[in-house]
Amino acid sequence: MTKVLLVGCGKMGSAMLAGWLDRGLAAADVVVVEPARPALPVSVVATAADIPQGFEPDVVVLAVKPQVMAEALPPYARFAGAVFLSIAAGKPIAFFRAHLGDDKAIVRAMPNTPAAVRRGITVCCAGPGTDARGRDLCQSLLEAVGEVGWTEDEALMDAVTAVSGSGPAYVFLLAETLAEAGIRQGLPPDLAVRLARATVAGAGELLRQAEDSAEQLRKNVTSPGGTTAAALAVLMAQPGGVPDLMAEAVAAATRRGKELAS
Repeated sequence: MTKVLLVGCGKMGSAMLAGWLDRGLAAADVVVVEPARPALPVSVVATAADIPQGFEPDVVVLAVKPQVMAEALPPYARFAGAVFLSIAAGKPIAFFRAHLGDDKAIVRAMPNTPAAVRRGITVCCAGPGTDARGRDLCQSLLEAVGEVGWTEDEALMDAVTAVSGSGPAYVFLLAETLAEAGIRQGLPPDLAVRLARATVAGAGELLRQAEDSAEQLRKNVTSPGGTTAAALAVLMAQPGGVPDLMAEAVAAATRRGKELAS
């Protein structure tokens, strides 16, 4: 029986909570700290001071915005036996140790928004002193909303954030601009949007299930001298095509992640 304290219940926090409950975590074993006090099937309190006496969490999940994390942390340092699981972009393990104490077990994680449909992916990095039990508890909670991977090198977490944490926005932008391009070619807006959404979603599912690499799947669609080849000649033009733009975008997101650490 795992007791969980969820600090912050925005979109990602609520997606994770729904996944835990669907996986069988008892509602009585969860307390949510959220000033907005949303209607949830678990105990919800406005502040850390309102947490029921005697509630000792095994995991404290920190799901508040990075910008307010420093002021939010101090009241939770009293949970000496818990592992602290942070999903805040940019905040390093050292930041949490400085605010919670060097003796605390910290796991830094970066999930992404497909967690809302149980198709997310999260990469984790465990801090010093985090034992196998703490890692297993975090793994179990995060698997409720998708795949989980681990890295021993915390320096990679900013790149993880840039690729998978921010990545859904890149895909949504693709669907958005693909629909707009179809409209420019004369398609009715509702049909263009439907085509773009179904194409992006279907291609993603094919990529998930296929044994072939993304490169090979692309080649499978591309007949020499055909319509796809004509389009890809524009998208893959060097310099300035999608490969260069994506590299620049991921680099920019990585830099911003490092800036958030300060």
